[in-house]
Amino acid sequence: MSGEKNLDTLLKSMKPKHNVGEFVFCKTENLEQINLSQIIMSFKEEESITIIAEKAVADKLDLDYSFIASWITLTVHSSLEAVGLTAAFSKALSENRISCNVVAAYYHDHIFVDKKDTEKAMAILNEFSK
Repeated sequence: MSGEKNLDTLLKSMKPKHNVGEFVFCKTENLEQINLSQIIMSFKEEESITIIAEKAVADKLDLDYSFIASWITLTVHSSLEAVGLTAAFSKALSENRISCNVVAAYYHDHIFVDKKDTEKAMAILNEFSK
């Protein structure tokens, strides 16, 4: 199943879900000391490996972070080939001065916003379904 590509359908049916908790972006030089089942995501960049994890996990592993985020999942199964979804919701959030960090996974798009902006971001994202 390849997911939805139609932008209007995606926007009306994205049904954002707030994943409870505090999440952070960290960096590490290797993953040997990290149990992969404890982290949300890893991505290897030229400079280091970026990890998204629960704040409590990062604290336990003594990993540095500077941004505490809320994690919002768009529950619609969006195609990786869909055009305009990220642009539409990031524009709406930016117009309200909300920074968003986006991860596109196989089934869903995941948005990380500053913890203090959670309620406002959820309200803005839910507006698309009206």
